[in-house]
Amino acid sequence: MASYNVHGCVGTDGRRSEARIAEVIASLDVDIVGLQELDLNRRRSAGVDQSALIAEKLGWKYHFHPAMRREEEQYGDAILSRYPTNLRHAAALPCAAPFYCREPRGAIWVEAATPLGKVHVFNTHLGLGRRERLIQARLLAGPGWLAEVPAGEAVVALGDLNSRPGSSPHRHLMAVLGNHHAPSPATCPASFPSWWPVLALDYVLVNDALRIEEAIAVRNAVAVRASDHLPVRATLMAAHAGCGSG
Repeated sequence: MASYNVHGCVGTDGRRSEARIAEVIASLDVDIVGLQELDLNRRRSAGVDQSALIAEKLGWKYHFHPAMRREEEQYGDAILSRYPTNLRHAAALPCAAPFYCREPRGAIWVEAATPLGKVHVFNTHLGLGRRERLIQARLLAGPGWLAEVPAGEAVVALGDLNSRPGSSPHRHLMAVLGNHHAPSPATCPASFPSWWPVLALDYVLVNDALRIEEAIAVRNAVAVRASDHLPVRATLMAAHAGCGSG
């Protein structure tokens, strides 16, 4: 699986290209990806449905949730999958945004039917304010979201948390997932900015029904130009027999 902030499909060269984002995702060799910063019916993106265009080029299924609506224009997050998915929940997150960024935030939760069995996949993009991120992470860790998943079922949380490894939002999400391992570059690779990645902001987090075999920020010639973030790709395995079944 992978998490990828696509920056409205506008690359570091200033060019908008949904096809280029799809090319990057195809190169990752993943089955499910959580995308952040997608446009729908926005003037700046020629009114296109970016989630639909990317999914169509990949031949995948998708669910989009608008964190922001301004008349007909929408902006938000999506989960794209090779496998059948069922939308469980999508909603706005509470906002205590700082004065310099009043952008609404949201989250989306789907169930995916994978070779490992049923996997609950969450995708989000937390705010820029420290207090805002903590409020949002606490909500996601609680009832209606991560805490709602039945015990023993597999969970993957994807997203741009705008938070460093070991920060309060990161710790809250890891705790509810039952994962208490100390963060490291091996599990939290630097992904921002794409041209010289020094910050780990984009995550693939799992509960104890899964284990991460490898997590990397994919840095190739196309990915460096396609967005201001690199995609973070993780290879996941069942932690024990029967993971996610049922």
